[in-house]
Amino acid sequence: MSQNYSLHFFLKKPKNYINGPKFVYMRITVNNSITKEASVGRMCDPKDWISSANRVKGTSESARTLNSYLDAINRKVEQVHTNLKKMDMQITADTIMNMYLGKEEKPKSLMQIFADHNKKMEASIGKGFKANTLKGYKSSVIHLTAYLEKDYKTSDVDIRKIDHAFITGYEFYLRTEKEISDVSVAKYMKHFRKIVNLSLAHRWIEYNPFVFYKNKAKAKDKEFLSKDELSGIADKEFGIERLDRVKDIFLFSCYTGLSYADVKKLTRSEVKIGNDGKLWIFTNREKNEIASKVPLLAIPKKLMDKYEDHPSCRLKGMVLPVLSNQKMNSYLKEIADHCGIKKKLTFHIARHTFATTVTLSNNVPIETVSKMLGHRDLKTTQHYAKVLDAKVGSDMAELEEKLR
Repeated sequence: MSQNYSLHFFLKKPKNYINGPKFVYMRITVNNSITKEASVGRMCDPKDWISSANRVKGTSESARTLNSYLDAINRKVEQVHTNLKKMDMQITADTIMNMYLGKEEKPKSLMQIFADHNKKMEASIGKGFKANTLKGYKSSVIHLTAYLEKDYKTSDVDIRKIDHAFITGYEFYLRTEKEISDVSVAKYMKHFRKIVNLSLAHRWIEYNPFVFYKNKAKAKDKEFLSKDELSGIADKEFGIERLDRVKDIFLFSCYTGLSYADVKKLTRSEVKIGNDGKLWIFTNREKNEIASKVPLLAIPKKLMDKYEDHPSCRLKGMVLPVLSNQKMNSYLKEIADHCGIKKKLTFHIARHTFATTVTLSNNVPIETVSKMLGHRDLKTTQHYAKVLDAKVGSDMAELEEKLR
């Protein structure tokens, strides 16, 4: 990045100016655009000022004194610029001016900014932020600190020192040293980018080191159950209470598209009669507080009725007696084994199954699916909405029929 600067002197009118002398100001410009101004503490009559020369005309003692003073400022600013280059510090109009005026601010550090950010986020839990979001940012702090200690032999770094090499080095560290998945790497890089953007907003840095960074992670196909696999689970009677309960909760999600967190917090009061006279789920997604409205199909309605008198449901007014996420996924693994399903069955597959097998493959428009899933935009839904091979086949069969 260019480190060129220019120094320009000019006259500025005092407040309520009518005529007479004006203040002499200095303006430092970096990269021909970013400027900083300050008074030099002297005044000059406009008729004696040569704008093109940035100096006072004439050889009078007062003219020579002011011009010498301006020359001294020029030399001092030039020395400040040289010192900044020697210290390998980022050169900005602010840093030059502050160092010249003796008001040099203590530089902000990456981990200090991260810590301040997390502290504010912690105070905002329940007011726009979730506890799990904070947990992710705290993990980012742990990984960044470890990276700094390993590759830079320090626990923190001046935010102005962050460059493309630092960013790509951190990503490489996460992938190789920590063997973190693509999805998690993308999440941690997103956290890092947010801190950099915060620094830009506060003008602690003057350029964005992420400008040439591109996430290498490729979007993975969403795993979901086929129609036969879904039927296989639905028809299976395990005779074991915990497995039958988990099966029911999983199926409820397959036919409503609700995530684990949303099923767990779903209350009976959120199931209401819609404008069409039928039962709907009216809830806000735990993840982003976006409204999700889903018609209650016959299968989830039957499951809801089944657990109406369950002790925990009656006590708390919940729709289903949901276990912990860890237990749900552990028991789903058992269910997959019993049903001969080779896929890694997790609760989130239910949401994917709703988007594909239950809705899209049955010609429900993607816009409708997106609304039921509570997505902010259609692009998110398109990641979930992988078209089944069976639907591709049926679509092509219809096309073949039309072409005959």
